[in-house]
Amino acid sequence: MDVAVRKETLGRLGMERFGAVHENLPPARLVEAAVRRREGMLAGNGALVAKTGKRTGRSPKDRFIVEDDVTRNRVAWGATNKPFSSEAFGAILEKATGYLANLEEFYVVDAFAGADPRYRRNVQVACEAAWHALFARQLFRRPSRAELETFEPDWTVVSVPGFLAEPEEDGTESETFVGLDFSRKVVLVCGTGYAGEIKKSIFTVLNFVLPIEHDVFPMHCSANMGEDDSVALFFGLSGTGKTTLSADPERYLIGDDEHGWSEKGVFNFEGGCYAKTIDLSSEKEPQIWNAIRFGAVLENVGMERQGREVDYSNRAITENTRVAYPLEYIKGAVPSGRGGHPSAVLFLTADAFGVLPPISALTPAQAAYYFLSGYTAKLAGTEADMENEVEATFSACFGAPFLTLPPTTYAAMLSERLKEHGTRCYLINTGWSGGPYGVGERVDIAATREMVRAVIGSRLNDAETRKDPFFGLNVPLEVPGVPTEILDPRETWDDKDAYDEQAKKLASLFAENFQKFEGEVSEEVAGAGPS
Repeated sequence: MDVAVRKETLGRLGMERFGAVHENLPPARLVEAAVRRREGMLAGNGALVAKTGKRTGRSPKDRFIVEDDVTRNRVAWGATNKPFSSEAFGAILEKATGYLANLEEFYVVDAFAGADPRYRRNVQVACEAAWHALFARQLFRRPSRAELETFEPDWTVVSVPGFLAEPEEDGTESETFVGLDFSRKVVLVCGTGYAGEIKKSIFTVLNFVLPIEHDVFPMHCSANMGEDDSVALFFGLSGTGKTTLSADPERYLIGDDEHGWSEKGVFNFEGGCYAKTIDLSSEKEPQIWNAIRFGAVLENVGMERQGREVDYSNRAITENTRVAYPLEYIKGAVPSGRGGHPSAVLFLTADAFGVLPPISALTPAQAAYYFLSGYTAKLAGTEADMENEVEATFSACFGAPFLTLPPTTYAAMLSERLKEHGTRCYLINTGWSGGPYGVGERVDIAATREMVRAVIGSRLNDAETRKDPFFGLNVPLEVPGVPTEILDPRETWDDKDAYDEQAKKLASLFAENFQKFEGEVSEEVAGAGPS
């Protein structure tokens, strides 16, 4: 793209003068730049190892949405979606772009968000750091040379971790600020080096525009496809197994984190994967392990500097160690990023209480209830300021931090599609068995894979089930390839009375959390939770 056009596009941000702009560089050159600028080092496996600085996870307390005529009556305002004035955003944006313009060099990546051309958004990412540009290039969908010739951004992301906000002057909560302006169509990320803010901000944008403008259901889920073109969706928050379970060598990966469900089927929002790497092994997660090579970005992963050997068990920096790589690094990935309507939907939860069954079949009402509840365990390090422990949490639609509209809007879209396409829905507990976190053990990944394959392969459609006395869930009595004794969580506990108390406690937490949806859902859905 010539300089005149580049000046025009950056002129949207008020940048009339700036230093060297490195645009749409290939991965090799971005890696070279990152090493030259001492932003990271090459590991023995070829990946670039970078550190995010003080912020090793998302900063939800520092995220704001500009309140104006576009958002005022649509956004579900609250602790997640905090309002910010347009004037204040304009002022901090001017300061941030001034900072960017005065750098000797910065990096620009032009990319697509959305594999379906009818619904995708053109995203331009302007980065202070070369490794952030590499991250953006690998995580978003990459335009062809011909598409770059006529590329004009719908949205612009400005990522300047070196620019620190001043709370008293800028009206921010801290020196970190993540702001979304739906009128200017600009995302500003400053004061944090955590690259995940870039991708999750655009996901938040899509959660707003796609339902309103196109009746497309945006989902925080992974998706894969079988030889017979059957599609499965995996909902769940970070650490519940979306990436791990969808990266199945027996199936084809559509995507690992963000998708839309349109009238034609499912499509990936991204062109890459962003997987957790803590305790990663080639035995348990071979596809992710093999995807970590030149062009991949490792975040906050421990590495022996002399020999450049990576240590995936190293928690010195954070539990939330990550890798970003393009989708094509996964053998058997679906290049188009698209598939048909799902035949199976799986809700993944990492139950820290250790009382939920490892697999349960959900009725339509239960599917709506557990989708709105979004129960899981918030793993240490996924967000800034978390203690080094696991905390039980409820996150509506398994993605509350990224929802802009009321959660019931997304739940209604899910229910409509499940009914229309006859899609089966299951709850899978990838968390603890035999006791709570710290006492019991995590459900074996091999057993979980067998449960998932049984669901996707329709082997449980006519399975005999029992009714769980606490949660009302329909639990299969047998699952092919899975030890029967783990299917009843109570029987895995030595102390049955302790299990009963934990189950009652979690059931009451479900009921307490769901009170906020009273009056917004049908009586059938409201009564589909734990008794």
